[in-house]
Amino acid sequence: MKLAIVGTGYVGLVTGTCFAEVGHRVICVDNDANKVKMLQAGGIPIYEPGLEELVKKNVASGRLSFTTSTAEGVQLSDVIFIAVPTPPQPDGSVDLSFIERVARDIAAAMTGYKIIVDKSTVPVKTGEKVTETIKRYCPAKVEFDVVSNPEFLREGFAVGDLMNPDRVVIGVRSKRPVAAMTEIYEPFKAPIVVTDINSAELIKHAANSFLALKISYINAISAICEAAGANVEEVAHGIGLDERIGKRFLNAGIGFGGSCFPKDLSAFIKISEQVGYEFRLLKEVQQINARQMDRFVKKITDTLWVLKDKKIGVLGLAFKQNTDDVRSSPAIDLCQRLIKEGATLRVHDPKGMDKAKALLKEGVTYVDDMNDVAQGCDALVVATEWEEFKQLDLDLARKNLSHPIMFDGRNLFDPATMEKLGWIYKSVGR
Repeated sequence: MKLAIVGTGYVGLVTGTCFAEVGHRVICVDNDANKVKMLQAGGIPIYEPGLEELVKKNVASGRLSFTTSTAEGVQLSDVIFIAVPTPPQPDGSVDLSFIERVARDIAAAMTGYKIIVDKSTVPVKTGEKVTETIKRYCPAKVEFDVVSNPEFLREGFAVGDLMNPDRVVIGVRSKRPVAAMTEIYEPFKAPIVVTDINSAELIKHAANSFLALKISYINAISAICEAAGANVEEVAHGIGLDERIGKRFLNAGIGFGGSCFPKDLSAFIKISEQVGYEFRLLKEVQQINARQMDRFVKKITDTLWVLKDKKIGVLGLAFKQNTDDVRSSPAIDLCQRLIKEGATLRVHDPKGMDKAKALLKEGVTYVDDMNDVAQGCDALVVATEWEEFKQLDLDLARKNLSHPIMFDGRNLFDPATMEKLGWIYKSVGR
């Protein structure tokens, strides 16, 4: 099928590339000319495992192309996906100005029937607003359908998630676009949930908020484990074997972050207020997440006492492993808190350092090798759960530190082993 994707961020670029990979002809639109030029040359502006190879492959095959012109994308496509940012506003609501602008641009370029698909995460009833906007700004007054098709991609695993989805949600107002949407997703062999637009839009916010709740739940349990002398990993294993609960999202740590969970949680709370429901449960999820970082910083200050003029090594800057995304990263938050207390930092992240430099400037030394981070430091902190950090040369790190102290915010190492090796080792919930 002939598809257009407006927006080439994490969602738009992965979606467009994977659609091309299964045989569709895809044109991706972005208003950043430099980004489009890079993509046309086979490069990508983000790190996502497996994505660069697929972009190059499908550009070379002619199934994937890029342009700065929304009108070109509309004219060459039957289905247009909107995958632009929906950033948070100070009150927790979502800025929909990018959605509105794209809807107007699509409307202006339409000369025949099109299917316009909201792929961005948007508040319930956004589909109604997109419909009104297109009707208002389409001079040709042609027929069209607006569809909600929320994404469920995890950064770091996005290609696999899109190629092997556990479900595809399609929200429609009429049956007309269902056949085309089903054809688009047929190669992915996933269950397709066809529902109304409002329900589809709520599914995404409800799903992400539930996962955030699950993370905050196990982090609250970690505080109880520390007070009671229990091990949160053993507790998580025991409850995760219950198939009604499941093992995933039960890893205690320094809290959730990234571009989705904090934003979607705040947005869902605001959406609920707007329809007359105070979602106090989700407000507590936010509070638990904030307190988890407070508790971890307190571990550091209780052990090191005064942080002023201390040098601390930090492993991890991205909000999680397998991505270079540092937006709303707990690791960045932690670094900023340590710097505010007067510490200087030596930091390393396998993929996130370039983007972190825009957020962490003063008092930070960026180190290319994780085994050099501890050089001359008073303590070492693990802030992101990169798998390679488990291969850290612990003997070398001990020698490089003034004192063998580690604060493990991601529980990557075994407490008994670390104690045997002579470390003062502080983790989460153990």
